[in-house]
Amino acid sequence: MTINLEPIHAGEFLLSEGPGNISREAIDVAAGPALLPGQILGLITATGEFAPYSPVAEDGSETAVAILFGPLGESDIVRRGRAVVRLAEVSEVHLTGLDPDAEKALAAHFLIVR
Repeated sequence: MTINLEPIHAGEFLLSEGPGNISREAIDVAAGPALLPGQILGLITATGEFAPYSPVAEDGSETAVAILFGPLGESDIVRRGRAVVRLAEVSEVHLTGLDPDAEKALAAHFLIVR
């Protein structure tokens, strides 16, 4: 018997968010590998593009500032996406790249990990 695993759905990590569109923004995501919803993102200072949070980076992406809302495919060019950037409670088990520093940085944007 074949077992199929269902991937995480767009926004599945959200427990609650602000009313209307206050919690989400359209963003540019740097070229790179495919990303799943719930990916913690940092902001590359030089380009203004978001990239997967990396605590060892030195380009701005070492500070967690947002969470990717929906999936993005692999690309060698900048991609357009949506992210939760403020006023939300999120499920810890559905996040990718979370560590204690990221959790603290997200809290500064009122993104609370539960």
